[in-house]
Amino acid sequence: MPRVFVQGSPVDHYPRHAPEAGRGAVRRITEVGEEVLHKPCRDVTEFGPDLAALIDDMFLTMYVAEGAGLAANQVGVDLRLFVYDCPDDDGVRHVGHIVNPVLETPSSGRRLLDEGEGCLSVPGAVMALPRPDRAVVRGQDKDGNPVVIEGTGYFARCLEHETDHTYGHVYLDRLSKREKKDALRQMADRRDEVFARRAARAEELSRG
Repeated sequence: MPRVFVQGSPVDHYPRHAPEAGRGAVRRITEVGEEVLHKPCRDVTEFGPDLAALIDDMFLTMYVAEGAGLAANQVGVDLRLFVYDCPDDDGVRHVGHIVNPVLETPSSGRRLLDEGEGCLSVPGAVMALPRPDRAVVRGQDKDGNPVVIEGTGYFARCLEHETDHTYGHVYLDRLSKREKKDALRQMADRRDEVFARRAARAEELSRG
């Protein structure tokens, strides 16, 4: 079984970071409560250098924040798009981007996994949240070509979580009122620590 899939296709070798990150600039990550995170994003209709540059920035920003995925509205851009670099439960690495994603959760042969979930826009908080253990996302790549990405386990959770972002939902929306309050308390307690780690990581990556 190949150990790395890029845009859903197996590859023999792949660097530690997606090449896009080398062309990108770090952007500020939006936080829960900011309007752009809580309203549906616009469909991408223009495919070209601006979109490619946004994807480059998103990859670098995701790596600085040590995330497994990042949606465009998490860098303040209300477009339906996300990037990912995420392992599944078998240790297979999945790397890529999806424009205008549509989640098709299989109706059969799936179960719910109740595991910890966090979000770069809710820094420092982790809460248990049931998600289907299989997911299929259809969309396009940065050139407008159709793509279909399938995921299981933790990678399925990533696909579901990031697609939620493009519709204006954060994972806190799926929690009870009490759980949400707990997550926001965690965020208040750990936010500074998370930001210090991101600053150190940005410096490390800038040195190559």
